[in-house]
Amino acid sequence: MKRKKDIILQLSVRSIRLNFLRSLLAAIGIVIGVVAISSMGMMGANMTMSVTEQLSSMANVLVVKADTGGGGGGGFMGGTSGGSSSKSSSSSKDYITISELDDIERTAGKYATVYPLYQDSDTITVGGNEGRATIYGMREDDMTTVLTVEEGTLPKTAGAVVIGPTFAERQGLTIGSRITIGDTDTNETVQKVRVVGILKEKGMSMDLNSDNAIIMPEKSFTGLYGGEEEYDQVNVIVTDIANVNTTKTTIEDQLNRKKNVVTIQDSSRMLESITSTVSTLTTFVMAIAGISLLVAATSIFNVMMMSVTERIREIGILRSIGTQKGEVLRMFIYEAVILGLVGAIIGAIMSLILGWLVVLVMVGTTKYFFTFASLIYVPVSMAIGIAICIFSGVYPAWRAANLDPIEALRSD
Repeated sequence: MKRKKDIILQLSVRSIRLNFLRSLLAAIGIVIGVVAISSMGMMGANMTMSVTEQLSSMANVLVVKADTGGGGGGGFMGGTSGGSSSKSSSSSKDYITISELDDIERTAGKYATVYPLYQDSDTITVGGNEGRATIYGMREDDMTTVLTVEEGTLPKTAGAVVIGPTFAERQGLTIGSRITIGDTDTNETVQKVRVVGILKEKGMSMDLNSDNAIIMPEKSFTGLYGGEEEYDQVNVIVTDIANVNTTKTTIEDQLNRKKNVVTIQDSSRMLESITSTVSTLTTFVMAIAGISLLVAATSIFNVMMMSVTERIREIGILRSIGTQKGEVLRMFIYEAVILGLVGAIIGAIMSLILGWLVVLVMVGTTKYFFTFASLIYVPVSMAIGIAICIFSGVYPAWRAANLDPIEALRSD
């Protein structure tokens, strides 16, 4: 029995060798399909992990804003809490009051660092060139706690500001540079400030996008824009990430007892939204890449049918000397498996090379390339490729096995 199996396998290899070019073209279809699916899958996995890491670094941040009745008030984050959404009324103001800040500090203080923030956007003039910039106002004590200065110092006097590194580079600013805030062509208040510090790069952040902004002391900000003790948002930096939900619920229970006063944003909704979007996009792209495997399946089906047609007389001889139907069936299945294995192995090797390049170009980093979540797409795509080969070879193999030996021997 063992000898028969060896002979059947040898016959399958012989057939592939005799029709090498045709078989090679069929295998190339599998290679292309495996590479396409693997590369797109790895790109999606790496993109998801990269975004997740960036957002996870913000997972301990809660941003509290006034509920203005705008259907959830979550902005891009999409989210108010379950507690606030159950009430029908909301605050008509668009700022957090000092008393509400006190409530937040009192309820969340044991879990987190709490600091209020003023925010505005205004015209600026640097060296005669006008532009616009985001401007934050902070309490001096909070500046010491929250901000990290890369060069210079934190502002100690009125008229002194710190700026983000991106803003400094874009505007060509250094320590001691002067900035005019406000439109000099109108009657609005104009203030000239001096840069005393450049902050360390922070990157993407929910609470304070300092990299491309001007930050000044609270008194300077309210002197320019008014609205003293009327904060645009209150940022809550939770010490232990395990207490994020507890802190969020505590603030909601305290401030939203009678009506919607505040909404609370956290990175979890952003993370879920972005992850879901990337996953959907990856699945869609992989589905498109999978079309190449359908083309390969058609090619393999055609190759196998041609092989059956060309070898009808050979099949008749094999059947006449006692070869069983099952053995003829296996002979053609072996051919499909060999084509699938060769194509899948070559495709896997090329996937690692091309996939690495795709991830580097599309994601910008290969930090997560050699992780399980990324590399799992290689064996998965190989398995799909081999399965498609076998599936494509089933009917031709069945047809070959069920040929009438007498009719087969009569074939020219």
